[in-house]
Amino acid sequence: MSMSAGGKDDEPMMEMNTTPLIDVMLVLLIMFIITIPIQTHAVKVDLPQNSPNNSPVVDAEKNKVYIDANGNVFWNSAQIDDVTLRQYLDASLQKDPEPELHFQPDPSARYDVVDRVLAIIKRANVSKLGFVGNEQYRNDF
Repeated sequence: MSMSAGGKDDEPMMEMNTTPLIDVMLVLLIMFIITIPIQTHAVKVDLPQNSPNNSPVVDAEKNKVYIDANGNVFWNSAQIDDVTLRQYLDASLQKDPEPELHFQPDPSARYDVVDRVLAIIKRANVSKLGFVGNEQYRNDF
């Protein structure tokens, strides 16, 4: 390492040359980056299997979405999840004319579940939506 000195030989050194130190640190940094194992993040997703028996049960006239008191969602009396609901809604929108969708939440169903299902229906652009069973709320007010 070279060091610079003052103007005279008997004066103390004023500064040290840090260029070789920086070079060594950069080489160590590059080696460190190369030797670090690449971390792969994987998310396991259970995708539905396509089978001929698993075709959507979409009625050409009307379909009913029901939410029970426990927050379970049913499509024409078959329990489904949110992804399946969206698939059934998309399949019903492909029919001409578009079938009616009857929506009936249980009076004791949680509001956040009802709101989530209504948001899915709205995002699917369903134009023929009807609320059925509103007479069950008649005595509440």
